[in-house]
Amino acid sequence: MIRHTIVRAALLGAASLLASAPLAAQSILPGTFDPAIPELQQVIGHAPGEEISAPADVLTYMEALAAAAPDRVRLVEYAESWEGRPLIYAIIASPENMARIDAIKADMGELSRGLAPADASAIIERTVPVTWLSYGVHGDEISSSDAALALTYHLLASEGDATVDTILANSVVIIDPSQNPDGRNRFVQSTLAARGLVSQADPDTAEHDQPWPGGRVNHYLFDLNRDWFALTQPETRGKVAAVRDWQPVVFVDAHEMGGDSTYFMPPVANPINPNITQSQIAAQELLGRNNAAALDAIGQPYYTREVFDAFYPGYGDSWPMMNGAIGMTFEQASARGLAYERPDGSVLTYRDGVRNHFTTTLATAYTVATNARRFLTDYADYRRSAATGEAGRGSYLIDLASRRWNAEQLGRRLALQGIAVRQVGGPASACGKSYPQGYLAVPREQGTGRLVRSLLDEQTDLPAFFVDEQEDRRSRDLPHELYDSTAWSLGLMSGVDVTLCGTAGGGTALAADAPLPDRTEAPGAFGLVVPWNDSGQVRLVAEALRAGLTGRSSAEAFTTGDRSYPRGSVVFTAAANAGRLDELNALARSIGAETHAMASGWVEDGPNLGSDSVAVLAAPSIAMLWDDGVSPLSAGALRYVIEQRLGMPVAPIRTGKISEADLGRYDVLLVPDGNPARALGASGVAALASFAEDGGVLVAIGRSITALNRGEEALLATRPETSAATRNAKEKPSDDGPVTQGTEIATLADYRHLIGNPEAMPDVLPGALLNTVIEPDTILSAGYEAGPVVNADGNLIFSPLARGTGTNAVRYAAPDDLLASGFIWGENRRQMAFKPYLMSQEHGDGLVVGFAQDPSTRGYLDGLDLLIANAVLQAPARYR
Repeated sequence: MIRHTIVRAALLGAASLLASAPLAAQSILPGTFDPAIPELQQVIGHAPGEEISAPADVLTYMEALAAAAPDRVRLVEYAESWEGRPLIYAIIASPENMARIDAIKADMGELSRGLAPADASAIIERTVPVTWLSYGVHGDEISSSDAALALTYHLLASEGDATVDTILANSVVIIDPSQNPDGRNRFVQSTLAARGLVSQADPDTAEHDQPWPGGRVNHYLFDLNRDWFALTQPETRGKVAAVRDWQPVVFVDAHEMGGDSTYFMPPVANPINPNITQSQIAAQELLGRNNAAALDAIGQPYYTREVFDAFYPGYGDSWPMMNGAIGMTFEQASARGLAYERPDGSVLTYRDGVRNHFTTTLATAYTVATNARRFLTDYADYRRSAATGEAGRGSYLIDLASRRWNAEQLGRRLALQGIAVRQVGGPASACGKSYPQGYLAVPREQGTGRLVRSLLDEQTDLPAFFVDEQEDRRSRDLPHELYDSTAWSLGLMSGVDVTLCGTAGGGTALAADAPLPDRTEAPGAFGLVVPWNDSGQVRLVAEALRAGLTGRSSAEAFTTGDRSYPRGSVVFTAAANAGRLDELNALARSIGAETHAMASGWVEDGPNLGSDSVAVLAAPSIAMLWDDGVSPLSAGALRYVIEQRLGMPVAPIRTGKISEADLGRYDVLLVPDGNPARALGASGVAALASFAEDGGVLVAIGRSITALNRGEEALLATRPETSAATRNAKEKPSDDGPVTQGTEIATLADYRHLIGNPEAMPDVLPGALLNTVIEPDTILSAGYEAGPVVNADGNLIFSPLARGTGTNAVRYAAPDDLLASGFIWGENRRQMAFKPYLMSQEHGDGLVVGFAQDPSTRGYLDGLDLLIANAVLQAPARYR
């Protein structure tokens, strides 16, 4: 192992001070410590903050601490990462509380039900609150995990420490030291590989400059701090289940930010989600003041109420808030290594970050312990008020006749979050509506009622004052202050029918792990039909093709017997799959999918199987651009959706290798969002063109569409639009030199228009859900009778393809119908209307497909899975 020396005199002094201090100082705070509790130095070989602990070291040290103090700490493995690394949390309590830990856990579960005041008071008198401290959800935000190790040691080893004694006597502390071990391992390996004789503080050096994709993301390149309600990743699913088990009153998520900053802690910035209560905001204030005092004591600057808001419910602070806890994000300026030299010449050390996160999380635990009754009472009141209808009454009904597989999955995803879901079989009716296949009912009147509303309401409004402030900022050419998306309504994103009903009841409880029911029929004399209508049906077709079955897909709707089937539906005939149709049904049962018996090849309406509009499907061979120039988030989400939800493997090929690769072995080549032109080079762009020319389906996402227009011939005849709200007057030549068209400025609005940059892009959308309209005469819109709801963010708007050049398969709706949920600037709404979301253009023997926005964003837009499947599974059957 390469030992390091930090290249700064100040750092050498700090390191000498640390080395010369007594071993007790390795606990960050001085004190008396039990020698039976092993120090990090003894187990791993370095003191806290001296080195970046690898994920394996984190686990090893936590195990050593647990072995040394079994009466005060227990380790629980709550998940396993994609790469096989265990995720654990430590339960820490006094011996007396540890002896009754199961009873404390049960008490918190009872409070979460929303008990009547008298019943809740009895529990509050006898129990203690749970404080959950989590670290390292982004793998390259490194200091927090070592702070977790230092804090665990401090809580277990301190002797005669009044703060620690109070914490352990009056609360239970849960420490999750490394929420993203795969990402952390990636970072640690890259920074160690870049070290030499000394460790560099220059932020431009290699040990600070992470290679693609960086350590922030997990194995599938997901930002785990956006996944709390989407629950796409195993790390998040395990964590949410664990948090549900303990129902903490406070949840801390410790992060890092840019090295030139200081320290952020709540209270949070505006906007605040309306489902967060005033008592929660007041509790954040209490915690913030006490954390501020702790940071003041060590001379650490900080800030509050800026940048980091609590509007989007998928963060590690906001999701716990919707459950009644006090959620808090802490952000420490990152050394992104052992040291970081700032522009003013000062140096931020890794140990600084470890110290600061240790300080605030210890102070948080102490504040909860010294205000135990208040936090328990506030939590009980929050859950009771929701259960008794203060958050709203009635139930959301999820129709099981529409996108059934997605609807069933949505119900289980809600149940995994501790939300009560009832299943009502069909036929049924409620609130004047018929549900022939039954429905899932999600009551508002439950302890999680505010989380239910946040996830299932079609619209969560931004505060009017905040919108006014942002419009005022934009009028002064200042950026808006929206941090993340303004829309996330799960029914809209899944493409399912969700209706609020005041009178629905009955049904049976739906468990999160309940298997999805299939709807299979015994094969007919002619074969089986797989309707092309939801994500489960796509997975069934994909798995059947990979198993060697043969299916034929119709580009047009058809009717056989008394049943009608949407465009894209796939027929598996008995003749082409001799003796194997029972295998198709077995796959359908394992997935929870649907098959229909087909008695005859005769159709009453639509094309017969011998028509040119019917194509024989084959399991597509799919490649993806990977590495420099490609957004890791886009690449990861797209790969995840296609592989893990739809069941088709994806082969990643590095951008720098694409011009040398044998692309002829692939049917589909995916170009995720990003700016790959430079990484591809002219030869790489030519390779993409040749791939399509030779019959492949080339699929580009977002900004990568522009890379397809850099060769001699544009592969998609579209261009990003500049803002329509800025001045477009141009200079004209004259005898006196360049002149411009004269203008009259009558109003302030006219003035602002005149001084606007004519090449400016539209203003940035933080994220909204938009309505679309489909072009029905293309396989790319198969499975949709109406345009799906899509997500749009950023400022990319493309011009539509001209008639005869290509097809605008899905376009944004008209201005007045465009917004489905969230918030959109007025000029963006007007300019985006009628513009393309999904385009295609033939090139040689192949097809080029462009998505203006990423349909796989965060893996939570499963209502768009059919669009992705149409591009990667249906389209190749009609070309190569």
